[in-house]
Amino acid sequence: MRRYIEVPLQLLDIEGEGFHIMVKGLIHSKEASFLIDTGASRSVFDPKTIATFIDDLTFEKKEGLTAGVGSSDLESATFLIDSLAIGKLEIHDYEAVALDLENIHEMYSKLGLPHIDGIIGGDLLKRHKAIINYKAKKMRVLP
Repeated sequence: MRRYIEVPLQLLDIEGEGFHIMVKGLIHSKEASFLIDTGASRSVFDPKTIATFIDDLTFEKKEGLTAGVGSSDLESATFLIDSLAIGKLEIHDYEAVALDLENIHEMYSKLGLPHIDGIIGGDLLKRHKAIINYKAKKMRVLP
């Protein structure tokens, strides 16, 4: 029998035009807030923000360009997160993508929304077979 982990969701109202999904978690045992983005192929973290969570952070430049997050040609890099948690789901040795998220931070600030520490994308959502329940405000994931 599969044992799902339930992760509480917070729905962020974007000026009455729609919603973003936020979840709480940890990066290297420090509290973090993540957006859930089912349209993002990979989970991404802002280089400046992630540096506040990880000491001795090393980025490895990724070949080619990354599309998304409000622009079509963005340079990205990868780095290792030793310990990442989404709710009670624990993920170890995750190779993450670093991408400038300044435009999202600015928009959230202007709208009076909370700061985000990363975006959880399709790679982790698919791997952990995520099911989002808007009515119950929960996401179910497999460990």
